[in-house]
Amino acid sequence: MSMRQSGGPRLEETTRASQPPRLLVSSAALLWGLQFAFLNPALALLLVALYDATPADVGWVLAVYNAGGFVAALLVPAYADRMNNYLRPLLVCAGLTLVLAGVLAGTTSLPVAVVGLIALGGPAGVGVSLLFAHLKHSGAPRADVMKTRAVVSVAWVAGPPLATLIMGTLGNRAILLALAAVAVLNIATTAAMIRRKPQTVSDSTGPSTPDDDGPSLSRVGLAAVVLAFIALQATNSAAVSVMGLFVTGRLGLDVLWAGIALGVSAALEIPALLVIGRLSARFSSRALITSGCFAGIAYYAAMAFVADPVGLIALQILNAWFFAIVAGVGLTLFQQIIPRPGLASGLYMNTRRVGAIVSGPIIAFGSMTALGYQGVFAACAALAVVALAAIALTRTTKAAVPDPEAVQSVPA
Repeated sequence: MSMRQSGGPRLEETTRASQPPRLLVSSAALLWGLQFAFLNPALALLLVALYDATPADVGWVLAVYNAGGFVAALLVPAYADRMNNYLRPLLVCAGLTLVLAGVLAGTTSLPVAVVGLIALGGPAGVGVSLLFAHLKHSGAPRADVMKTRAVVSVAWVAGPPLATLIMGTLGNRAILLALAAVAVLNIATTAAMIRRKPQTVSDSTGPSTPDDDGPSLSRVGLAAVVLAFIALQATNSAAVSVMGLFVTGRLGLDVLWAGIALGVSAALEIPALLVIGRLSARFSSRALITSGCFAGIAYYAAMAFVADPVGLIALQILNAWFFAIVAGVGLTLFQQIIPRPGLASGLYMNTRRVGAIVSGPIIAFGSMTALGYQGVFAACAALAVVALAAIALTRTTKAAVPDPEAVQSVPA
């Protein structure tokens, strides 16, 4: 009998009681999503418009900023794991966002802005990881995690157009005021969650969702999963980056079609995450990830041969399912195979950062083939096959002895 069954109604009631209100979590997810959707796409423009950065300056500033975010995404959640508390660090992240907005708005010096981005922006950017770690820690089921991830996707669909509207209407500095307003709301929602469920110290009897995919992986198996997701994230980043060049250079269409294709994919990702949330009650994470990998392989392979806008748009259904699986189920899988919720969420988030770096060589290699930009999609299909094989092989690399931290006691 599984732990879910043996806990009985009492475990289920304890778990439900410990979870934060759904509306509060959704509001927090929307606001944290808006924070990234406001700042990240507009950051390069702000560096040039407000601090007279050159193109070379923009390149190294973004590199240093992302490197700081990478380190913070490991250190801050790991600290929260040791404290068994995710909401108070989340509150600090919201406060750092408010301070960052003030620093960026109050200076015209590029070095000061860079220091602010590294010292404040890196830790502030860990908010989403901490929110998902809190959901895992409080016993939220996978379906709720994926619903929350769908809300973040809504923010990413609406955020960049709203940010450009604010900047175009009110000026470039206005986006920093909007960022400060989002930070204030993040402080309010996090404080409300702390009041609803104080998180001083939790113990091993706290609610936790069981691992439906078996015991913890060995280090080799865990490394294989991490590398597989870096590969999957890299294929998505490469495909998005090359879409405009592919549409104009290979298909001979207006660049508008690239925006339409990416917009359709992003919009379809939201209902896909909701459907996946329902399916997660019936299928294991690995089964769902397998379906996503097959969808990704089919999408990339078909994109290497697509010749018209109808096919381009139709194929975004496969792309949406693929990335919804990577974004939603990937996060829950990391939370299942890594006992510490903060480290699991932070490590997963960093696969996207590393994947974006790896996407550069993919584009370079694929475009140098005889297929041109279609070769990028062919290379992505091959890499997705490798990732699928790596995830499949982890079934045979289970740890011989489960991690003691992964063992959760169940109320009698």
